[in-house]
Amino acid sequence: MRLNRFLAAAGIGSRRHCDELIAAGHVTINGQVCTNFSAQPDEHDHVKVNGKIVRTEQPLHIALHKPAGFVSTRTDPKARDTIFDLLPAKFPRLFNVGRLDAQSEGLLILTNDGDLAQRLMHPRYKIDKEYEVILDHAWEAALTPKLLRGILLDGERARIAQLHTRTATRLRVVLRQGINRQIRRMFEVMGYRVERLMRTRIGKLRLGELPRGHWRPLTKSELASLRETR
Repeated sequence: MRLNRFLAAAGIGSRRHCDELIAAGHVTINGQVCTNFSAQPDEHDHVKVNGKIVRTEQPLHIALHKPAGFVSTRTDPKARDTIFDLLPAKFPRLFNVGRLDAQSEGLLILTNDGDLAQRLMHPRYKIDKEYEVILDHAWEAALTPKLLRGILLDGERARIAQLHTRTATRLRVVLRQGINRQIRRMFEVMGYRVERLMRTRIGKLRLGELPRGHWRPLTKSELASLRETR
């Protein structure tokens, strides 16, 4: 296993990030700085990043139903509950694939596969993310084309890929972007407040009946579908 894959499998980050660490001389093998990208450490070698020993971990990929009130970070300066408080302490270090703001809920993917995490978050792949949105008052269908064309948020054109009305105040929204608090901010511009926001799908992976605050491992077929996403 090449050095960057070894580091990525240990949860250090994506292979690109690991390449940067190698090039910068932050990685040692058996006490010697290694900048050789072709190096292939084995189980008997002592690999360190910034002086800390690195060990490969078994791959883990899970779906989590994030409840409202939890933040999508490992630590929080305001001492709020985090999504990692919902997981067993014995778990390896996981990356959350994207975020949901504190008051939003729904599907999150967590993995120690840095390459998969980066792939799912990279804007080039434009992976569908589907949400259930409940508004504070009835949606005016005449406003839908404006959200599909896009509006400027912080100098960037924010678009909703699909919008379908379920009831007067309940919508199904699909995004292919990842602008901070995009859905809430877009509807605010339209004069609406989002009362509830739940992510129900990422690519082909659906939240389904997973209870709030619970997690489950991804199946082989689910993982394959995420890896095949273009």
